Amino acid sequence: MAALFYDLVTYDTIIRNGRWFDGTGAPSAVRNIGIRRGHVVAITVQDIDDADCHRVIDATGKWVLPGMLDVHTHYDVEVLNGPALSESLRHGVTTVMLGSCSLSTIHIGGVDAGDIFGRVEAIPREHVISAIDEHKSWTNAEEYVRALEARPLGPNLAAFIGHSDMRAATMGLDRATQKRERPTKSEQARMERMLSDALRAGFVGMSSQQLLFDKLDGDVCRSRTLPSTYAKPRELRKLKSLLRRTGRILQSGPDIQNPFNLLSQVAQSLGIMRNPLKTSLLSAADAKSNPYAIHVLGPLARFVNRLGGNFRWQHLPVPFEVYADGIDLVVFEEFGAGAAALHLRDEVERNELMRDESYRRGFRKDYESKFGIRVWQRDFFDAEIVECPDAAVVGKSFGRVGADRGGLHPVDAFLDLVLEHGRALRWRTTISNHRPDVLKKLARDSGIQMGFSDAGAHLRNMAFYNMGLRLLRHVHDAETAGKPFMTIEQAVHRLTGELADWYRIDAGHLRIGDRADVVVINPARLDASLDDYAEDRVEQYGGLSRMVNRNDETVNVVLVGGRAVFLDGKATELVGKHRTGRFLRAAHKAPAVQESELTSVS
Repeated sequence: MAALFYDLVTYDTIIRNGRWFDGTGAPSAVRNIGIRRGHVVAITVQDIDDADCHRVIDATGKWVLPGMLDVHTHYDVEVLNGPALSESLRHGVTTVMLGSCSLSTIHIGGVDAGDIFGRVEAIPREHVISAIDEHKSWTNAEEYVRALEARPLGPNLAAFIGHSDMRAATMGLDRATQKRERPTKSEQARMERMLSDALRAGFVGMSSQQLLFDKLDGDVCRSRTLPSTYAKPRELRKLKSLLRRTGRILQSGPDIQNPFNLLSQVAQSLGIMRNPLKTSLLSAADAKSNPYAIHVLGPLARFVNRLGGNFRWQHLPVPFEVYADGIDLVVFEEFGAGAAALHLRDEVERNELMRDESYRRGFRKDYESKFGIRVWQRDFFDAEIVECPDAAVVGKSFGRVGADRGGLHPVDAFLDLVLEHGRALRWRTTISNHRPDVLKKLARDSGIQMGFSDAGAHLRNMAFYNMGLRLLRHVHDAETAGKPFMTIEQAVHRLTGELADWYRIDAGHLRIGDRADVVVINPARLDASLDDYAEDRVEQYGGLSRMVNRNDETVNVVLVGGRAVFLDGKATELVGKHRTGRFLRAAHKAPAVQESELTSVS
């Protein structure tokens, strides 16, 4: 009877003989999959009649899995003037989360958005301003959702509303970034209405920020921290109460210099005498600067969850390797001398500062200080020069260059090279997640979720668009070597269904009735190509060359809502011209995009 049913149905796409993963962690199996009108309608061991089928995909020897989720991006600007978000699509990511780290573009205007996103996320300020000013047609969250769905979206979107966005729009950016200023009663009420409107529109929750080395761009508020960092507990408590009542999520970054702040943010998820607060916190990383902290974070999350909390650390499941052009790297914001240099936009003024001996003494003191918690390990012997007009220094560390130049302090060697070559000096270092055995433990930890790619931000500094593929390679290599630390099914679940279920969005599964967000992967090409360095131009940012990943032979097929968006590493004619993704509203079933809803641009 089942075979007769399958034969009577016509399909838009059939995927044959692939190893199918449903995203729940259940055992995988070789199956044939039939897709019609954007949904999975057949999963069977039997042959499926391909009569009148538009596309038949032979997945023999391949993995067929749900489209992956990226729950920490900063695509809020790029989605306006480059809504295909093809750098994520091509790596099998079919759902991305906007609005992380208290940053969103629901309420602020172009100039304030430029000040907030430009330096913090290393997106050219002038392009942030122009994108908002050109495209903003919305005044509230529901209108924002409709505006996004009027664009030719590539992947599906979900979103937080950013506390810094609400605070700046309500109080003005200047007042919102002054310690002595507090929102008035009417301003507090307005922020609560903004959050309520966003939750009704299907946002997954609110993001806030307490991390103090993210600095503003622009003139009036330059080098102040994000508006959310100025909020007192009472302001945030009222907003969090809305999240508690609705079962939505708080995403935040703690002040890592303040252990009390860190512990209070973990403990806030507890539901003692009230509803638990689902909390997703930045970040679980095996930092070189503090190799012991990671052994506390996972157990802390599990302990709080056993007491009734609902807490997760976000984690990048690959080595956190960063690149920099000269001194332009966000980690310098975490100490005084670095922040002082980045405060100066004028190159002449900045160079004059870096020549000053008193400044250099301060830099050396910050560099050598062993006190306090930091992100960067501050070791110029662990920083390799990869590009420079002076070929003699390429491949060397700044520490080695200092030794070659008569025993110069590493800081002086670094500053001298920046003065000589400016942004033509390109270097790299790995800040965290450098120990494979620790990464294996984190991959299994129930208090940790896979996220934190920062896709769409830090365009010249890092590229983790393929982080899901790299986790799958880690698991596959261990299995092949006969030393498994988790199953492929568990790894797929962690990258798909586990995230979708926790954020309560309709994604991450591949079962009968689910929307057909599908990725076909060649496991034989989960290889060293995933680590290769690549760059590509961002036309909407004036042709800026950004770091990307290129492993086109690994991902053979990407479907969003049943429509092919990438085939064998090449974007189809739909990408950038027709909408395939949609806004996924929290706790709602999301239909696939239908023909009547298709949008296109000429």
